[in-house]
Amino acid sequence: MPPKGTETPTTTMEDMDAQQIRARVAWLYFIGGLTQQEIADQLGLTRLRVNKTLGQLRTDGSVVVDIRLPMANCIELENKVKERYGLDEVCVIPTLPDDQENQRAVGDAAGGLLDKLLEDGMGLGVGWGKTLTAGLKRLTPRPLPDSWVTSVMGGLTRGSGSSTFEVATGYARAISAECWYLTAPLYFPSVESREALLAHHGIRETMRRARSVDVALVSCGDMTTRSILVQTPTVSENLDSLLAAGAVGDLLGVFLDADGKPVDHPLHERVLSLTPEQLKSVKHSILASGGWYKVDIIRAILRGGYVKRLVTDENCATGLLQTEIQRHTKGK
Repeated sequence: MPPKGTETPTTTMEDMDAQQIRARVAWLYFIGGLTQQEIADQLGLTRLRVNKTLGQLRTDGSVVVDIRLPMANCIELENKVKERYGLDEVCVIPTLPDDQENQRAVGDAAGGLLDKLLEDGMGLGVGWGKTLTAGLKRLTPRPLPDSWVTSVMGGLTRGSGSSTFEVATGYARAISAECWYLTAPLYFPSVESREALLAHHGIRETMRRARSVDVALVSCGDMTTRSILVQTPTVSENLDSLLAAGAVGDLLGVFLDADGKPVDHPLHERVLSLTPEQLKSVKHSILASGGWYKVDIIRAILRGGYVKRLVTDENCATGLLQTEIQRHTKGK
């Protein structure tokens, strides 16, 4: 269950966007001590807009002794999580009461973060899942002719709008870029069949591109049936042994323990994806995932240092800080 006092009322995406800007300006100015020009540069706003926002905050009662905005707690959490885990950037959104809507909102925010990072000539690597699919609508359609998109993990044998092919195609279309696919399953029947397919020049080239992307947008899964991966026969048949090995969830199809280390399991010899260790070398890596049930695996990923940016929700961010505090306390 989420901690008491962290529930938030239903919020529309339009309201959330406006609140995020107002809250960030307020926090950075009144708490962070930044100048108006520094805030404008950091948030990609004009100085005039920052000045106008600050004026509105003073006159409408949003700012008195403390910041009275729904997003203020999210901004504080962003800074705490960023500092705790040594991340380049953190985006925390209010938790929505419905799990699917919350997942969509996290993906939407991740798409906005990705949109600011993309430049022509960059290689973009994407995973798959509903969260990443939701990010597509926030990507500004524009031609980036010298860029390219690639899958960074194999797929499943069925799709629902969020498969590796559909997600990669969606992002490639948004920026009018060439798309490379891993036209193979995430898990092979045997080590030998995996090695045989890796000898194919097309698969080999796609894997080479996956290892050389400038930006990577990925999600993760927990160990319950909420995870699409856990619902597959390959993983469900191995679920007991994965749990026994200490798995708390997966990143790119690789199952990690609570400290972020890949568990010792034969399934990893048959997986086709960019490895978590290879993800570390990507210049701009974004993990988009939320929900209280994802705290363990997100925490593991952050402990492993696999990503540089995180997009999550308020309850999950609170949990990430609480569990770290408990861990440090026990270690004393």
